[in-house]
Amino acid sequence: MMVVLTLLLLLPLGVAGRILYLYVQQGEVLRKQARNQIIAWQKIPAMRGNIYDREGRLLVVNTARFDVAVDPLQPGFEQIQHAFLAFMAELTGYSEAYFQKRLRNRSSQRYALLWRNLGEAKKEALERQARKWLKALGRPYGSLRSMGILLEPHFGRKYTYGATAAHVVGYVNTDLEGLAGLELQYNDVLRGEPGMREVQRDRRGYIKAMVGGKEEPPRHGEHVVLTIDLVRQAIMEEELARGVAEMQATWGTAIAMDPETGAIIAMANVPGFHPEHVNRYPTAALRNHAISDKIEPGSTFKLVTAVAAVEQGVVTLEDSIDTGAGWAVFGGRTMKDVHARGKISFAEAIIYSSNVGIARVAHKLDPGVFYQYARNFGFGQPTWIDLPGEVEGSLKKPSEWSRTTQPWMSIGYEVEVTPIQLLSAYAALANGGRLMRPYIVAERRSVTGEVLWRAQPDSIRRVFKPETARQLIPVFEQVVARGTGKRARVPGVRIAGKTGTAQKVVDGRYQRGAYRATFVGFFPVEHPRVVLLVLLDEPKKKYYGGDVAAPIFQRIAQRWIGITPELYASPQEEWKPLFRRVPSVEGLPAYVAAARLFGEGFHVRPLDSWHTEDIVEFQRPEAGDSLEVGGTVRVRMADTPPQEALPSFKGWPLRDAVAFLGMRGIPAIVRGHGRVVRTVTTGKNGTEKSIILVAR
Repeated sequence: MMVVLTLLLLLPLGVAGRILYLYVQQGEVLRKQARNQIIAWQKIPAMRGNIYDREGRLLVVNTARFDVAVDPLQPGFEQIQHAFLAFMAELTGYSEAYFQKRLRNRSSQRYALLWRNLGEAKKEALERQARKWLKALGRPYGSLRSMGILLEPHFGRKYTYGATAAHVVGYVNTDLEGLAGLELQYNDVLRGEPGMREVQRDRRGYIKAMVGGKEEPPRHGEHVVLTIDLVRQAIMEEELARGVAEMQATWGTAIAMDPETGAIIAMANVPGFHPEHVNRYPTAALRNHAISDKIEPGSTFKLVTAVAAVEQGVVTLEDSIDTGAGWAVFGGRTMKDVHARGKISFAEAIIYSSNVGIARVAHKLDPGVFYQYARNFGFGQPTWIDLPGEVEGSLKKPSEWSRTTQPWMSIGYEVEVTPIQLLSAYAALANGGRLMRPYIVAERRSVTGEVLWRAQPDSIRRVFKPETARQLIPVFEQVVARGTGKRARVPGVRIAGKTGTAQKVVDGRYQRGAYRATFVGFFPVEHPRVVLLVLLDEPKKKYYGGDVAAPIFQRIAQRWIGITPELYASPQEEWKPLFRRVPSVEGLPAYVAAARLFGEGFHVRPLDSWHTEDIVEFQRPEAGDSLEVGGTVRVRMADTPPQEALPSFKGWPLRDAVAFLGMRGIPAIVRGHGRVVRTVTTGKNGTEKSIILVAR
C-alpha cells in the first residue's frame, strides 16, 4: 500500500513536470499550431469593374447575387419542404420536379445547391415568405438557416440594356470570369484582386469575426469606357434585324468606325443573345461574325485593284476599257458582268461594277505588286482589334496562284477577308490612305474615376498616297449617285461606297443560289466621319449587295444623321438627280457610240445584238435632249454602213478615232495624246487619203 500511495503521489508531480516541460520546451510550437487551427483567412471578393459607353451610360454593372442551398437534415425543413420547392418554382419559372431532382441528387451528403444567382428582389421575396413559414412553425424569431435554407451572397453581373451590344461586351461564368467579348479580353483588368480577412474558427468549424484581426482590402477592378455609342448601337441593331428578317438571311453583321482614329462606333450581329442567359441560345447566336468569319468579299475588293492600277500608272480613270458583250475568258474560266456595257472608262467600270473591266486592268499589274497592295491593305493578317476571336483571313502568295487567281482576286474571289478588315480598308480610302488599327476600349478608370489609361489612335501604315484617294473618292461617290449603290443614297449627304455580291463556298464548292451581299461606304464625303459596313449571309428574296445591304446602310445612316446632324450633314440641301444633254451618236460605230453614252453616264439599249462594224442610224432621246444620269438611250443600227462624210472627231478619245478610221480603211497619223482637238486631211489630187489627228 505504501508503494501504491507513493506512486499515486508521484503521478501528479509527473504530470505537472510534463506540463512544465511542454510549456518551456515546446510551448511556442504548440501555441503556433493552435493559432493555425483556430485562425482562418476568409477571402474578401473584389468588385468587378463596370463597362460604360462613350457617353458614360452604364452598360454592365455588378449586383448582389445569392446562391440558394438547403440542408434537408435540418430539423424543421421537412415540414416546409413542399411549400419551399413550390415557391422556388414560382420564383424562377422552373418546375417543382426540377428542384426535387436537384435535392435528391445533391453532390454532398448534407447540402443541396438548388439555384445560382438569385437576384436581390427575389431574395427579399424568399425572406418574406420564410418569415411566414417560421410564424406557422411557432418560431417567429428564427432564421432561414434554422429551417435549413442557406443564402450564400456574392457579386453577379447585370447587363443593363439586355442584348444590346452583347457581342461586344461578352459575358461571364458563375465565378465572374470573362468568357467572351470585352469581358474576356479585359478580364484581368476588370476582375481586380480579392482581399483577405482574419477570422476565428470554433471547435465545430463555424467561422466568426475576430476582433482586431488582420485584414488586407481587395483591389477592385477597373472600369472600362468604350468607343461604342449606345444610341447608335441600338439603331444599328434594329435596322440590321429588320433587314435580315425582310431578306430572310441566315445572319447579318454591321460595323461602323471613325476613319480618322479607328474607334469603333457600333458593332452588331443578328441573331443576338442576352448575356445573362447565354445557355438559352444556340452556339451560332454567340458568334461575332464581324471579326470571326472569313468571307470572299466580291466587288468590294475592287478598291484594291483600283488603288494599285491608278497608283502604278497602268491605267487612268478616263482610259477606255472594252468589256465587250459583258463576258470574257480568263485562264479558261468565263467571267460575266450583270449588264453588257461595251467600251467604258475605268471609272465607269468601278461605278457599274464591271467584273470584266476590272479584271482586264488587273491583268496589266505585276502579280507581286498586286499582292503587296492587298497585303498593305491589311488582308491576310489580323487588324489587332481589342476583341477575342479575330481570324486573319487568307491571302495566297503569288507563288501559290493559278492562271485564274489574279483576275478573279481582282473582283473579290480566291481571297478571304473578315468584315472588320474590309471596313478598315475603306476607312483608309476615307482618311487619305492610312490603315488604322480599330479599337473599342477608349479608357480605363479606377473605382474613384481616375483615368488610368487612354487609347491613342494607331496608324499601322500608309497604304497609298493622298493624291490617289483624291482621285478615287469621287468615283466611289458616283457608285452611290448613279451606280450599283443608288439605294444607299441619303438626302442631304454625300456618300461614297461600293456594293459587293459573292457566291458562297460550301464544302469547297460554290453553292448555287447562296450569296453574301455587302455594302460598305463612308460619309460625308467632304470630311468623312463614319465608315459603315453591312453584310448579309444567304439572303433569300434578293442577293445583290445594292438591293440587300445598301438599303440597310441607308436606313442606319439616315437615323444616325437625324440624331447628330451637326456631325454628318453636308452643306447641300438635298440630293437632286443629275441631268445631262444626250450626245449625238448617229453615224458612229456601235462601240464608239456606246463608249460616248457610257462616258456621259447613260445606259444603252439594246447591246446584245451589236456587231463591231454596225453603225448607229437612229437614237432616242435625240441629241441635245436632257436626260437623268443613269437613264437609257435606245439606238437602232443601220443595215449597211452609210457612206456620208466623216465626222469631225473633235472631243473623241484618240483611240476611238483611230479605230473608227481603221474600220473605214483610212490611215491615221497621230499627233499628241488624249482627246482629238482638230483633224487635217491629206492626200489630195488623186493620192491616197489619210487623216492627221491632233490630240491634247
